[in-house]
Amino acid sequence: MSRSSISEPVKVHSVAEGPADGPVVVFSGSLGSDHRMWEPQVKPLVARGFRVIRYDTRGHGASPVPAGPYTLADLGGDLLALLDEHGAERAHVVGLSLGGMTGMWLGVTAPDRVASLVLCCTSAKLGPPSMWADRAKTVREHGTAAVAEAGVGRWLTTGYAAAYPEQAEYLREMIAGVPAEGYAASCQAIERMDLVDDLPKIAARTLVIAGAQDPATPVEHAEVIAGGIPDARLEIVEDAAHLGSFEQPERFSALILEHLEAAR
Repeated sequence: MSRSSISEPVKVHSVAEGPADGPVVVFSGSLGSDHRMWEPQVKPLVARGFRVIRYDTRGHGASPVPAGPYTLADLGGDLLALLDEHGAERAHVVGLSLGGMTGMWLGVTAPDRVASLVLCCTSAKLGPPSMWADRAKTVREHGTAAVAEAGVGRWLTTGYAAAYPEQAEYLREMIAGVPAEGYAASCQAIERMDLVDDLPKIAARTLVIAGAQDPATPVEHAEVIAGGIPDARLEIVEDAAHLGSFEQPERFSALILEHLEAAR
């Protein structure tokens, strides 16, 4: 997809922490999340001198909610505009699920802006399309609260949710707080997405992380990505479902830091 097909970007809500002159790391989140999902990763990276920028995808959190449908090019264009806003010519891009899809799009379309990629619990093609169309319809008719319980069921293993019910409730409220149009329009971006044939075009140093118990983007999806991107490295984290960075923060943060330090 050419950059000329990007619609007018929106100014997304972002939070920047860490030294102003540190290497920039941008965190892009999952469908149904906001920038808070990356809270466990902030302190470890800031402590190592990185400039950490988290943001709410369009239609999520405190970001604007333009009418849908959205495309991956729309989301990627927003991220490029965010880099411009923060004066970052290049950034390490860490994305989970929809954020990982956005990261891959950036790696293909704007390679000069990407210092490295970390692609967590994501997919280059996540069908069937009818599932996303149905979910978008459900959310537009009944709101995001209607899909919040199922969302947490994909995000967390049953063992973690049972052991930490307050964390599960925190994430349930996060999903339920997403504007219905923003969630539904983002479903439509995933419905249309197919990056498989573009993966070999990604030149950035890439780490792919999968959750061993991820029901939304199983390990096989990570294997496709790692097999398609030249020299990509694959790591599989045990006892992690779809929001692995939240459920297994120490392991994810350690893998991300190791990758970033090697790519400095």
